[in-house]
Amino acid sequence: MTIILGIDPGSRITGYGLIKETNRTIEYIDSGCIRTSPEGELSHKLLQIYDGICQLMDRHSPTEVAIEQVFMHQNPSSALKLGHARGVAMVAAASHRIKINEYSARAIKQAVVGYGAADKEQVSHMVVHLLMLNKAPQKDAADALAIAICHSHMRNGLSALSGTRGFSRRRRIR
Repeated sequence: MTIILGIDPGSRITGYGLIKETNRTIEYIDSGCIRTSPEGELSHKLLQIYDGICQLMDRHSPTEVAIEQVFMHQNPSSALKLGHARGVAMVAAASHRIKINEYSARAIKQAVVGYGAADKEQVSHMVVHLLMLNKAPQKDAADALAIAICHSHMRNGLSALSGTRGFSRRRRIR
């Protein structure tokens, strides 16, 4: 059994998603968002992200962590803030001695939807379908679950073109 924590970093909202993989079967555990204070110092926001990830690590004891790679952003200030948020999320996982796996947005979409240029609605729809959820999670949480699903596919040696073949789903979450 493997518990995978997917992280969608952001300086204001960091999404997280946890799935359990057993014998190539994926099952939803938990998801949500770590929201930072809208005002205040960047260092305080980063500490909130760090503390939130550490609490998740302590509560769920994931065996693997996956995080989205930084993409080039038009606004340099936003890119730097995103990089800081991503960095503290990685340090939180690394402080628990967990290896961090990184995936590009295109690779995540390809692994989950089968199309690397899929939009957020398509990704969210497939997350609901693959994890048999009754409703879509919050946007950032859905992205984090997609990151965890991508890692599950990649760690099992599935190519991006194979989609979800070979995986089965557990019971529907109520």
